[in-house]
Amino acid sequence: MVKRYSYFILLLLVKQTVFSQSIDKIINAKEVERIEKTLSADDLRGRRVFSPEIDKAADFIAAEFKKAGLQAGNGTSFLQDFSMLRTTPVSVNGTMNGKPLTEKNVAVLTGKEDISINQSSGFKQIVVKANDVLSALLMKIRGEGGNYLLMVDTAQRAMFERIKRSSMFSPKGDIVMVLSEEEAGEYSIQYKQTVSGRPLKNVVGILPGKSKKNEYVIFSGHYDHLGVGKANAAGDSIFNGANDDAAGTTAVIMLANYFAKQKKNERTLVFVAFTGEESGGFGSQYFSQNFNPDQVMAMFNIEMIGTESKWGTNSAFITGYEKTDMGKILEKNLEGTNFKFYPDPYPDQQLFYRSDNATLARQGVPAHTISTSKMDSEQFYHTQEDEIETLDMNNMAAIIRAIAISSTSIVAGKDTPARVSQESLKR
Repeated sequence: MVKRYSYFILLLLVKQTVFSQSIDKIINAKEVERIEKTLSADDLRGRRVFSPEIDKAADFIAAEFKKAGLQAGNGTSFLQDFSMLRTTPVSVNGTMNGKPLTEKNVAVLTGKEDISINQSSGFKQIVVKANDVLSALLMKIRGEGGNYLLMVDTAQRAMFERIKRSSMFSPKGDIVMVLSEEEAGEYSIQYKQTVSGRPLKNVVGILPGKSKKNEYVIFSGHYDHLGVGKANAAGDSIFNGANDDAAGTTAVIMLANYFAKQKKNERTLVFVAFTGEESGGFGSQYFSQNFNPDQVMAMFNIEMIGTESKWGTNSAFITGYEKTDMGKILEKNLEGTNFKFYPDPYPDQQLFYRSDNATLARQGVPAHTISTSKMDSEQFYHTQEDEIETLDMNNMAAIIRAIAISSTSIVAGKDTPARVSQESLKR
């Protein structure tokens, strides 16, 4: 009996070793570096939306999907083209609480060429405090739709200006933002702008399922970044975005290659590199319109996995961990490994609502972001120093392997995570 038990243990260990060697041949530091180096190179000039360089990045990702053996997302092309309206302010006039308003303290997110509102217009007023996450709030209300007046604390000036400069929006209502430290009483705002369409593109590849073709599992990351800006002290003006989010896009490409070689997915797998995340999540919002959320069983969104987490190597966190049991399923599949997933340690940052998982999550999909970014101390976040030299290729490969292993039972159709409840979204 002891011999039979020992033989069973030995056989299990041999199988684990063979599996480990197999996955290591596909997902390894060398391959991570090859893809990451291409996406974060200086010649892509930070992959800013509407630039020729982001189109080059899209073509590279599409070629990688094709090489992996995926099917084109729309049947003929890996590029999912869509248009996003871009606006240019012309004039701002108005008063609030008896004080004049100017273009310096007003921003409007609307598809209309002119808008005129006052306290009788029915706009829902939200006071955005100094420690609130303005970008997360905007992503939330954009997804819900409706008309809003946001009174934004002046401590949020930098983010206010960044959103204002983006000149892009989701046409599901009108959002007026006023930079002020007081609530709106009586006000009158008149705003004029020009509106034009600008082309954007996601990159989408599909691996059809065997027995559950109409059930989808999505692996995603965003490939856009901030582009070129003011030079730093070292004379570098390119925001390479190696960690944010060439790292996540690298993971998506490698997972596509891995699962295509495995040929074991019972559910249909969708691999997507989103555009426009840095401008407000527009790529993921458009992408989500093309899916019945009831058919999406899970979404693994991957963002900023190039640096160690607060727990060190072989670890990552899951945003919105408490909203479904998906994290528990991933942990179960990782038993026997040295990798650990943790709940999001930065709840005040509202990361669950700030990335490309948010649109589908609001529709009930167990859609979570996996990350290692130390959001309270990430040294190179949104700086020119976010370059490949600051990343850990071996740890990135370990994280991508962990995502592949932990998703196995979901991909195979054996586990189905619980849905995100509307009640949990209020918390």
